Amino acid sequence: MRLILLGPPGAGKGTQAQRLVEKYGIPQLSTGDMLRAAVQAGTEVGKRAKAVMDAGELVSDAIVNAIVAERIDQADCAKGFILDGYPRTLVQADAVESMLSDRGLTLDAVIELVVDDKALVGRIGKRVEEAKAAGLPVRKDDNPAVFEERLKEYYKKTSPLIGYYYAKGKLRGVDGMAEIDAVTRQIEVVLTAATQQVGQAAS
Repeated sequence: MRLILLGPPGAGKGTQAQRLVEKYGIPQLSTGDMLRAAVQAGTEVGKRAKAVMDAGELVSDAIVNAIVAERIDQADCAKGFILDGYPRTLVQADAVESMLSDRGLTLDAVIELVVDDKALVGRIGKRVEEAKAAGLPVRKDDNPAVFEERLKEYYKKTSPLIGYYYAKGKLRGVDGMAEIDAVTRQIEVVLTAATQQVGQAAS
């Protein structure tokens, strides 16, 4: 089961990814975790990434793509994986296609959590109010202004992937505004259908 979860910040991708990890026994791969692991392991690409980060520069697509390729070759990805926060751009999406093709693999599905942006911003505002009322610190990510900037960044760089995967017949949308359990059930329906399609294609 090889999946990509798409959706803006706050859509609930992390929550759903964790449930998929538990159900299918496949790892959730985030670029941040993969970068840190590669640097810590001292792999060749990890050393390249460390040099760039130590210089205070952004890690290039080429390095990120190499780290992902290195990661999916590890034993725990043999049954599949969930890509979380990657690919972020069309260039990275092309890289995913290439690295999977080179290994004789394909994506089973790209699941978009479809949400209402205004409602998401409202959720953040409500969370801030609740935290303040409870005397708890407000997380940096829960700042509505910061959140709106992250939304703009998503629509500028990542939302083109929706059309990209739709054209490939891989995109499946679920209602990300539903209750968490309802979203999980929708994803299960998508994955059941995707598994059946793979089985039919193989037979």
